[in-house]
Amino acid sequence: MKNLLIVIGIVVVIALMGGCSYNGMVQKDETVKSKWGEVQTQYQRRADLIPNLVATVKGEAKFEQGTLTAVTEARAKATSIQVDPNKLTPENVAKYQAAQGQLSAALGRLIVASERYPDLKANDSFKQLSAQLEGTENRIGMARKDFNDAVQDYNSKIRAFPANIVAGIAGFKEKGYFAAEAGSDKAPKVEF
Repeated sequence: MKNLLIVIGIVVVIALMGGCSYNGMVQKDETVKSKWGEVQTQYQRRADLIPNLVATVKGEAKFEQGTLTAVTEARAKATSIQVDPNKLTPENVAKYQAAQGQLSAALGRLIVASERYPDLKANDSFKQLSAQLEGTENRIGMARKDFNDAVQDYNSKIRAFPANIVAGIAGFKEKGYFAAEAGSDKAPKVEF
């Protein structure tokens, strides 16, 4: 009888530890999903600003049409790629990041090209939209950092013993991080 009580006690303790571990993983998974939602919100904010920026720039008759087309196409591609918060695999996050990176590059070319147009630079709408875009880029950076912090916390939880056993049984998988853009390790070349 005493041995049976000991076995039952051990089973109860293991079940409680597993349940607490599982609940912690669920909480961290939900935090990752919430942070992903914030990342998507900030990228959507940027995507919503772009048509107004492009329309303002089109007012400058001699502005490069190719640059405007590139921005519009990159925006369409970036907004077409959506990642389900339940499928934040490293591959899916990388695809999303690549599309957003193409849009960032196109926007960068637009801003650089606008420097050649004094009337455009003096346009109040352009100034306001540029400032909003700059603020949005800062928000995107913070949202990405918060997302990566939440992913690190989650991934650490599901890989640590004994939670890794519960994670394997319950199907918790590693989430993907946002990584630095290709070539970001090199300073941009400025020529006058």
